[in-house]
Parts: sequence; C-alpha cells; structure tokens
Amino acid sequence: MLPLALYALWMAAPPQPISVTPLEGATHHVQGIVVDGTSLWVTSVDRLAKKGYLYEFELATGKRLRWVEVQQGSMFHPGGFDMDEDSLWIPVAEYKKDGHTVIQRRSKATLAVLSSFTVDDHIGCLTLMEGHLAGGNWDARKFYEWTFDGRFVSVRNNPNASHYQEIKYRYGALMASGGVVHWLDPEELEPLRTYTLGKTDRNVPYTNEGMDFRDGKLYLLPEDGPSRLFVFDPEQVYEPAKP
Repeated sequence: MLPLALYALWMAAPPQPISVTPLEGATHHVQGIVVDGTSLWVTSVDRLAKKGYLYEFELATGKRLRWVEVQQGSMFHPGGFDMDEDSLWIPVAEYKKDGHTVIQRRSKATLAVLSSFTVDDHIGCLTLMEGHLAGGNWDARKFYEWTFDGRFVSVRNNPNASHYQEIKYRYGALMASGGVVHWLDPEELEPLRTYTLGKTDRNVPYTNEGMDFRDGKLYLLPEDGPSRLFVFDPEQVYEPAKP
C-alpha cells in the first residue's frame, strides 16, 4: 500500500500511453475493438446514414485493410465484440435502449456472415467465455449468457455502478471498460482490479469506447474519427490501494 503522499502524486499524474497510432480513413462513431495478431478490428456506427461498419486495420501502422457494412434491417448499431480463431462475433442492435439485436458470426477470411441469432434486448458489448457467449445490454445494466448456437443460458443484474461500453474475457477474468477499466470476477462480477486513466488531448476519456487486452498491453480506441489507438502498460495504469 502506498503512503498517502505517493498515492496523491499517482492520482495527480495520469499514466501516459506507450504508443499512439492514428487510423486511416473515416471511422464514424467508434464502438468496439479486437486486437488479433497483426490486425486491429473495429466496429463503428453512422447514425444519420443508419449504417454499421466492421473495419480491419494494420495494427502497427493504422493502415485500413478491409471494411464491410454490418447493418441488418432496423439493426445498424454494432457494439463491443470478440473473436475466436476463425470468426468475429458482433452484436448489431437497433439504436434504442430496449431494441432488438442480431448476434452475427462473421468469417475473418471473407467478412461474410456465417451464422446469426437474435436477442430481444439491445446488446451493446459481447465476449467469448469458456464454452459460451456473454454480453451486456445498454450500459451493461444486465449481463446475458448464450450458447454459441444462440440458446439463452442466463441473465443477471450488474452490481456495479459503472456503465460498461466494452467487455472482454481475458486470462480468466472479465474486463469491463466504462469510466474505468475493471477486472471482474466472472462469477460474482465484483471488481478484482481497477485501471484508472485520464483523457486524451482532445478531452476524451481513454476508456470511452473500444478496449482490448492482449500480450500484456491495454489497447484503447476512445475517439471518433479521426481515431487514434492508444496502448498502455497495464502496470502503469493499475490504481494502487488508497492509504
């Protein structure tokens, strides 16, 4: 535990990213990200055009490689998403709090829809857990679980005040981003660890939208286009216990 003076100093000096990469082209209103080897996948929405997008960027340079529209009827709002070895799992919802959602499984190779199922709620974030899918509704006030073929498993209330925009199951914990980044116990949804960050030089909170954790690095995409990918050392953003 830090002495009070050192804790105050830590709080007064927000951690800085170890790298910042601008992304090529328009990204509209950013929703979620997935880091996949040398690629960065991004979902975004254009509310006026009623279109949702999936992009693939080169992780190291921010060069845009591919993109595809993901809207389906009245559902055009993609959310936070996740992947397995061959597929991307993307929730695409109606742009309203209690709207419907289609969960799309898209091929990484072709970007085509391989399968899908619908949910009678607005699912804004989704991740793959051990043997099933998990997702949060608008502001993640509820957490759902489904089988991979779309059968409902369970729903429970979010016990935390944070309104999560992105969730990821990584290294046995459920990471959830919204204001702060929480490592949650996947069974109880209680915070095990907290990452606290500041704002970009555009006055946007780093934890505003897209988040992933890969290979010991925290990746954040908070800004709408022109978007920038911020990478942090998690040990620098871990909030120590208050004296």
